[in-house]
Amino acid sequence: MTTLLDLPTLWAFVIAVAVFAYVVMDGFDLGIGILFPVFAPGPERDSAMNSVAPVWDGNETWLVLGGGGLMAAFPLAYAIILPALYAPIIAMVLALIFRGVAFEFRWRDPGHRRYWDFAFTTGSIVATLAQGITLGALLQGIVVEGRSYAGGWWDWLTPFSLLVGVSLVVGYALLGATWLVMKTEGAVQNHSFRLAGKLAIALIACIGLVSVATPFLSGAYYERWFAWPQVLFTAQVPLLVGLCSGMLLVSLMRRWEYWPFLLTLALFALCLLGLGVSMFPYVVPNAVTIHQAAAPHSSLQFMLVGASVLIPIILAYTGYSYWVFRGKTGHEGYH
Repeated sequence: MTTLLDLPTLWAFVIAVAVFAYVVMDGFDLGIGILFPVFAPGPERDSAMNSVAPVWDGNETWLVLGGGGLMAAFPLAYAIILPALYAPIIAMVLALIFRGVAFEFRWRDPGHRRYWDFAFTTGSIVATLAQGITLGALLQGIVVEGRSYAGGWWDWLTPFSLLVGVSLVVGYALLGATWLVMKTEGAVQNHSFRLAGKLAIALIACIGLVSVATPFLSGAYYERWFAWPQVLFTAQVPLLVGLCSGMLLVSLMRRWEYWPFLLTLALFALCLLGLGVSMFPYVVPNAVTIHQAAAPHSSLQFMLVGASVLIPIILAYTGYSYWVFRGKTGHEGYH
């Protein structure tokens, strides 16, 4: 029986949404870890960590959904991408475990808190850098022969992948700073406003560098961005990035509390849209399309039934937890 529903494209959209949800949910959490050394030990660091204490441990749900969805919906792509990116992916997983342990133990072992703080920061930076390098390595292309990865162990390590990694560190740090602007008061909020102003300028510069470099990674990328008439559509992405960037800087100068975080998320969404413009319809750039990598139609249908049940449940409990712990953190926090 035929169907009008393009299940591979739908699953590609689901995975993209899961990735963006992960950025929304875990980006500011990792960003706080990245910024941790610039906050004074004691009340400042405690307030920063208290702001994410009720929600941090559910944020990786979306990372699992994205990775698991890639394996189940696009097994060929999973089998090609994982061998190419084992090193940064393993580094990311270990760093996330490391920072999770440090998050809990800094409260339960105050005698060694400075070591747990160091572990929390290191885990946050390594996890973020690894995520950015993974994205950059995927975007720059993976060597494929037949149905297998044919490159070397260090192909993922290039100037472009490092640029994307550093850019993501800056972006998550900005998410962390703007989250603290929303969730804290007094000295911590003032400090966060100052950090956010500097990080916003740095992120805009990083987005510009990555955007300039990406079309020249591949002739196909250049064609998708600049060929006529689709340039009439693709040109809207940098225009919107410029608009959001200007609004972000204005919101920080006027010390608005909520708009800086929302506008930073908008910048991330536009970057994800730009990634889609560059890659679609490929899941392994210029090598394997989403339709070539997709699981059998019956499997995609079966998984869609489960996803249609589980994703609303995840959204419901996530929304409820953020609703319960809305508002300012306060000095006493949740511990």
